[in-house]
Amino acid sequence: MARYDTKQILINYSFTDLSMAAETNENHLLIIEDDQGRKEFSLEHPVYSIGRDRECNIRLMSQFVSRRHATLVRLPREHNSHSYYYRIVDGDAKGKPSSNGLMINGRKIPAHDLRNEDEIVFGPQVRAIYYLLRNTQRLGQTDSSEYDITLINPGMAEDLEE
Repeated sequence: MARYDTKQILINYSFTDLSMAAETNENHLLIIEDDQGRKEFSLEHPVYSIGRDRECNIRLMSQFVSRRHATLVRLPREHNSHSYYYRIVDGDAKGKPSSNGLMINGRKIPAHDLRNEDEIVFGPQVRAIYYLLRNTQRLGQTDSSEYDITLINPGMAEDLEE
């Protein structure tokens, strides 16, 4: 199996545009299941560290997970400057791999560009599901449920006073 240089993968990432999240109609969500249950993380930052270390941005609670198990990096899509995706890379940002690696959609691989509903296994009973939620609503448009108006029959108000 070809050895991937985590440090090189992270270096290739451009840190210049950190404001991409504010201009897109996409939401990136990571749902983690570990020894303490289920947690949801809305991904908005350019880099996340994942592991059991207290300093990690996304902390995994399990003895089977490395202190710095993986790194998430936000990258711009080539065809759309206002859209981006996340790449997950095994190990820390300095290139040190985790002890057990990553299983993504059933395959052990060192790096992967995440797609909707990808499953990431960090260790026994520790996994994550990535969701890419696209908001198809145009700016300036409102959903009819935003203006939910409940009409009250005047006769009902008398019942409430008693």
